[in-house]
Amino acid sequence: MYQSWSIPLHYSLPQNAGTDKYVPEKSLEVLEKEQAERKKLAREVCKLSQNNPNLNSVIEDRELLDHIIVDEEHRLLYCYVPKVACTNWKRLLMVLMGKANTTNPLSIVADDSHRMHVFRRLNNYTGEEIRYRLDHFMKFMFIRHPFERLLSAFRNKFSQNFSSSDYFRSRYGRHIIKQYRANASEESLVRGHDVTFREFVQYIIDPRTVARVAFNEHWRPMVDLCLPCTIQYNVIGKYETLMDDAWLVLEKAQLSRLVSFPRSDRPSNTNSLIEEYTSQLSREELLHLYHVYEMDFRLFDYHSPGLN
Repeated sequence: MYQSWSIPLHYSLPQNAGTDKYVPEKSLEVLEKEQAERKKLAREVCKLSQNNPNLNSVIEDRELLDHIIVDEEHRLLYCYVPKVACTNWKRLLMVLMGKANTTNPLSIVADDSHRMHVFRRLNNYTGEEIRYRLDHFMKFMFIRHPFERLLSAFRNKFSQNFSSSDYFRSRYGRHIIKQYRANASEESLVRGHDVTFREFVQYIIDPRTVARVAFNEHWRPMVDLCLPCTIQYNVIGKYETLMDDAWLVLEKAQLSRLVSFPRSDRPSNTNSLIEEYTSQLSREELLHLYHVYEMDFRLFDYHSPGLN
């Protein structure tokens, strides 16, 4: 049975909780037009794809819906994609849903927002309940350049010293080094601490990886996490226009008077590093990597560096 991690019953949400009010430079009409174009492209690409699961099969295998967070009170469905501002979205939802003793999303410890039972997911509901929420709740997801997201995951999980890095080095790093590095040192084989980006990519594109192991959520294709060819999202936000698109979500949900999306104090510099890292790959490796994420590229109108 599902249990919520923390719901302080005395909690109430004040006006403009958490951050300064953000006002986009673009008008609501322009932002809505951008959304219409994104959704139109997604529909056209989905029509050309032969592998889209229908809603009945998705509901039957409801674990496919495990990345969609449900906010009953505000009638929201948020499909979170790791490495696409999902920590701040989860923090914001914790404030909205009364799951934290604060009105400032950025004061919530990141790890707390990722705890297993903080939120109820759509896969916790019956088939009839799932259909109702898909029909009547506002649905949104956020996307990012596939290679930028992949590089962000690599740097975060293998190159930097975060609390989760030890798990990823032990679970994946040791295997990657053993499989793809000739004459690896004993220390590297034991610790898995010095995986290179090229080795990581070799693991991603290896047919044995795809055939045997479900990708970790941090590098699983966005289309597999959120099923945009099956679920018609009201807003498809982009990391590149994060603040404007987050504002649009809250405006459409009639929540902008209550909260603003938190602005990060440390903007990502991953975009400026993509060419540096992808230049380490052969053209064949880059092409294979593109094919792993091809639907993400096509559906969301991204282009691959180094490929025509």
